[in-house]
Amino acid sequence: MKRKRRRASTHSLKARGGLLRPRAVSRTMMCALLFIAAFGLACKPTTFRAQSGMPPEAQTLVEAFTKDVAEERYEKIYNDAAEEWRQTATIEQTSASFTTLKGKLGAFNSRTVQTIRDQENSGGQLPGHSLIVIYQSAFERAEAMETFTLVERDGRWLLARYFVSSNALK
Repeated sequence: MKRKRRRASTHSLKARGGLLRPRAVSRTMMCALLFIAAFGLACKPTTFRAQSGMPPEAQTLVEAFTKDVAEERYEKIYNDAAEEWRQTATIEQTSASFTTLKGKLGAFNSRTVQTIRDQENSGGQLPGHSLIVIYQSAFERAEAMETFTLVERDGRWLLARYFVSSNALK
C-alpha cells in the first residue's frame, strides 16, 4: 500500500532551516520588485531614444563650431554657447582651452559619428531636450574622441559642453 506524502507544514519548514512559506516568499519578492521598479522610475527621469541621425540644425551647429575653432573665434563660441557652458567656464578659460587643443592636436581634419544619444530630461544638470554626440575625429597631429553636448532652448540648438579625449593631450 502506497503512503500518501504529506506536504510539510509551515512549522516543519521553519524547523528545517528557517525557510519561509513559498507564498510568503513570492509576496515578499513581488513587493521588493515593485518597490525597486517604482524607485527606479522615480530616480531615472531621463528617457533615451536611439536616433539614426542628427537634426539638421544640430549638425549645422557642430559645423559652425568647427569653423569658429579653425578661425580662432573663441569669444564667439563662448557667447553663442548655452548658459551651462558659461556657468562652468569663463571666456578666458574657454580661449585657453581651445588654444591648448589646437596647439597639441593641430588643425581639424575629419570626424565620424560613433554615437548619438537623444535625451529628454525632467531635471538634473541638463533639463529639457539634449543630444550627446560622440565622434571619432582626426586632427593634423593626432586622433581623438570628441563629445558634443547640445541642448535645445527655444527651438534652437546650443553647445552646452565640449570634451576631447586623445593620447596627444596627456
